[in-house]
Amino acid sequence: MKKIALLLFIFSFISCKKEPAPIAFDNSIIKDTILNVIIRPVHPDLLSEKSDSIKLYYQKMNFHEIWYLDENRRDLINEIKFCYEDGLNPNDYEINIIEDLESKRAKLNDEDIVKYDILLTETFEKLANHLHKGKLNPKELYTDWDLKPKEIALSPLLEKGIKEKIIASTFKDLKPNHIVYQLLKKSLVEIDKFPNVTFEKISTKNKIVVNDTLPEMVKIKKRLAYWKDYKNKDSIITWAYDTLTLKAVKRFQARHGLAPDGVIGIGTLKALNTTKSERIEQIFANLERWRWYPSDLGEKYLIANIPDYMLYYVKNNDTVSSHKIIVGKEKRKTPILTSKLSNFVFYPTWTVPPTIIKEDLTPAATKNRNYFSSTRLTIYNSKGQEVSPYNWEPSKAKSYRYVQKPGADNSLGLVKFNFVNRHSVYLHDTNHRDYFVKSNRSLSSGCVRVENPLALTKQILTEINPEKWSGGEIDSILKQEKTKTVSVKDTVNVYLFYWTSWIENDKLQFRDDIYELDKALFLKLRNRD
Repeated sequence: MKKIALLLFIFSFISCKKEPAPIAFDNSIIKDTILNVIIRPVHPDLLSEKSDSIKLYYQKMNFHEIWYLDENRRDLINEIKFCYEDGLNPNDYEINIIEDLESKRAKLNDEDIVKYDILLTETFEKLANHLHKGKLNPKELYTDWDLKPKEIALSPLLEKGIKEKIIASTFKDLKPNHIVYQLLKKSLVEIDKFPNVTFEKISTKNKIVVNDTLPEMVKIKKRLAYWKDYKNKDSIITWAYDTLTLKAVKRFQARHGLAPDGVIGIGTLKALNTTKSERIEQIFANLERWRWYPSDLGEKYLIANIPDYMLYYVKNNDTVSSHKIIVGKEKRKTPILTSKLSNFVFYPTWTVPPTIIKEDLTPAATKNRNYFSSTRLTIYNSKGQEVSPYNWEPSKAKSYRYVQKPGADNSLGLVKFNFVNRHSVYLHDTNHRDYFVKSNRSLSSGCVRVENPLALTKQILTEINPEKWSGGEIDSILKQEKTKTVSVKDTVNVYLFYWTSWIENDKLQFRDDIYELDKALFLKLRNRD
């Protein structure tokens, strides 16, 4: 009897469980006499297989049509049609289907109009997200990109955009507002004006210098003329590398981040042989990357453009200081990240990172134990005890810690800029300051070396505390030749970014894609990976 009673209790409990409350649904057609439109109901059953966000949009509209106004639909369709200007493909957003449905909307029955409305809502969400945070997710593409996810609540924006008829400005506010992004869009417009021609590859056995005479100069002049760097029509078919052509070559080299020395070598020929379509693909890739970056970079920040080998200190959208930098080589890429400046370390020690231990230190020290004394490295075991170079065991190289003493010849130089990141990279001075004269400065093992870092350090610290740092305080610290850490109390954001294209003074600018990211990213954007 006890078992029967227990079963009856369980069944009665199950039968008494409450069913999910039905969704309140107004099945009436709304007639807006002021706008002269009817607003059809959208039954929740039609949304059963849609995402929660789509359901939420319609719930906020009391389960009625969202795109009942011609003006709002027109703005959305225009955003889809012209998303090419932001480097996206209108075909990814059902533009042909939508335009077809729009052209015959007046003849559609209520059921098809509602289905069309749902399609428009899904397309709004997809395009809005892609314009705000990018079509692709960098975390799924790269292991060394650390950018914070860009989330946004689209529901209130859509509701406001529909009710206030500001869909166009809603999309505008979703897009990056950084000047580089805006100028990238301008560069896309400018490059579209160039004629579509087939480039014949230019090649030479030797470098070409001014006053050389050879047939390839005709092709070079025509290519320079195509890109509007060369304007002397009288000598375009001559073989001579004259002074007018020299000026054109230097202009072209400067626009491509090459040493503007007029010498036509491998780098200049590579840039000359890059086609219009390849440059457009490069711009598309850069537009996508800028959508990954933070919408608001802050009031004060340090921003490094890795392919351009430049670091900028920006305050209130004004660049107040710029510095050449040395970045990671292709095999030891500088990671892409966002962080905040934590502190400056004067007279820093340098702890050798794992990659350098494996690829540089171990092979060199195995051949010659004097490597440690020549590089001023001290070896420590896992207990923190100092180890003699002659007791060092190459087979256990990874188990040791290697610390370089501070000083002018320290790999980090006289100062380093610390900021939190999982890659153990930082900005720092260098003991190879002669490298800054090179045009290709992809030379480091991942960290970023900065030209004139003490001047930048003083500039930042003086702004924080003028009374303390505007004088010779930094010089006094350096004279002591002791490691000293100075905290940064103000918020100074740090960005290590990657962009290879922009426009400057109405001139198209391109940089060598040193990590070979552009082409692969473009193919993924076009679903051709």
